[in-house]
Amino acid sequence: MSGYRISVIMPSLNEAENIGRAVRNVAQAFERYGIEGEIIIVNDGSTDDTGLIAAGLAAKHPFLRVLRHEKPQGIGASFWDGVGNAGGEIVTMIPGDGENDAAETLRYLPVMEHVDIVVPYVFNKEVRSAGRRLLSALYRGIVNTSFGLTLNYMNGTVMYRRCVLQGITFRSRGFFYQTELLIKCIRKGYLYAEVPYALERRAAGASKATTLASLLKVTRNYMTVLADIYLKGGAGGGIAPDSVTAKRRGRTGEGGIAEAADEGKGVR
Repeated sequence: MSGYRISVIMPSLNEAENIGRAVRNVAQAFERYGIEGEIIIVNDGSTDDTGLIAAGLAAKHPFLRVLRHEKPQGIGASFWDGVGNAGGEIVTMIPGDGENDAAETLRYLPVMEHVDIVVPYVFNKEVRSAGRRLLSALYRGIVNTSFGLTLNYMNGTVMYRRCVLQGITFRSRGFFYQTELLIKCIRKGYLYAEVPYALERRAAGASKATTLASLLKVTRNYMTVLADIYLKGGAGGGIAPDSVTAKRRGRTGEGGIAEAADEGKGVR
């Protein structure tokens, strides 16, 4: 495995029934692949026993830390809070609902030697309902068409080189945050790779991603990012000089920032 250290950020809102399983899953993936990593649980204002369970897990595992929000701030805000406290060169989000098998994502850590972003897409879509699959297809079509992308999936456990997130304007506090990051990073010109991964069935509770409140927030965030890209100067900033993209291009602009040529082109 790669020598990278990875920070797994685990947003958790009322996941008392799932958080232990999710942490065990990540810890097993670390051991399986010989990865040096940390887990940062972000207790996003839970009102159940998520906080107590997370504290117990932190006492048991030295590689685990817990951040706490007094009130729910959203999965996007939780991710950014985790990034701000992360010590790893690579960051990814694996939610505390136990729906994602960490091994399916972390198996691709060596790919980060060649790109700055690894974007997983679900190949076993049948684990989700027909309605959820239809909603995902509509979402993907609208976003790809609006922003000139060709992504197969946008809300998975994406791995980022942490340096590429510097300078990104943070807009989305909810579920649209992942799509926003991909739009802005890819349009900047960062190299990425899409990889297949399998999704687990949720062990308990219902997904919060498809509630009416979440869908309304996603719509508002979509309009905000649309304005950012087409009315306010695009993704903004240049390529981080210590990114793989900058090194592979082998040229830098003023201030040591690599020029962002060939925007939106990824590695397949």
